[in-house]
Amino acid sequence: MRHTPSFVLTDPAEIRRLIRENPWATLISHTSTGDLVASHYPMLLDESGAGPDADSGELVLVTHVGRPDEQLHELGQHEMLVIIQGPHGYVSPGWYDANPAVPTWNFITAHLYGTPEILTAEENLLVLDRLVDHFEDRMPEPRRLHGTAANSAYAERISAGTVGLRLRVTRVVAKNKLSQNKPPETVDRIISELEGTGPYASVNLAAEMRRAHGRLARAARSGDDA
Repeated sequence: MRHTPSFVLTDPAEIRRLIRENPWATLISHTSTGDLVASHYPMLLDESGAGPDADSGELVLVTHVGRPDEQLHELGQHEMLVIIQGPHGYVSPGWYDANPAVPTWNFITAHLYGTPEILTAEENLLVLDRLVDHFEDRMPEPRRLHGTAANSAYAERISAGTVGLRLRVTRVVAKNKLSQNKPPETVDRIISELEGTGPYASVNLAAEMRRAHGRLARAARSGDDA
C-alpha cells in the first residue's frame, strides 16, 4: 500500500475500532507452490484477556475457515495478510472549488500481518460461539449457537467442517485517506455531499471524515496551547 505520511494511521485504538466496526475480512496467503490464495471471513479481536489498557496491548484476531481452506492457505506454515476495509467512496472534483481538480477515492483500511495458529476443536467452538453472539446481539430475538439443546448439538456437529485460527499481529500498515490534504471549506463540502442524497452519498464515510478531521483539529489546538 502506497505510503503517504499525511494519511498514515498509527493510533492503536483507531485500528481496533476499525476492526470492531468492520469485521468482514479478506485473508491472503502466498503458498509454498507460489500461488496466491484469498478467502473472506468475519474476524473478531481476541479481547478475552484484555485489561483497561487493551488498546495499547498485543493485537490478536480470531476467526474460522471452512474446510478445505485451511489446506489451501497452508495455515500455520507462513505469514498471512488480513485486510480490513472500512467505509470508502468516490469523491467528485465538483465537490471542491472552481480550480482544476481530479476525482479521488476516500477510504480507511488496515493490512495486518502474522502467522496464524490453528485452534483446537474446543477453542474453535468457543470462537464460533463468540462470532454468533457478536452478530446476534443486535437481533430482537437472538438465536444463540447454544441457545437450545438442539442448536447446541447441531453446532457441535457442523463445527467439524470448520477450522479455527488465532492471528497474533506482528506488523500493521493502516491508512485513512480522508481529504486531510484539503482546506477546511473543501472538507466541509465533501462531508455535506456524502451526507446528502446524491449517487455517491455515504453517511459512514462522512462520519469517518468527521472523526479524522476532529482529531486533526484537536491536535492543532494542543500544539497552539503548548
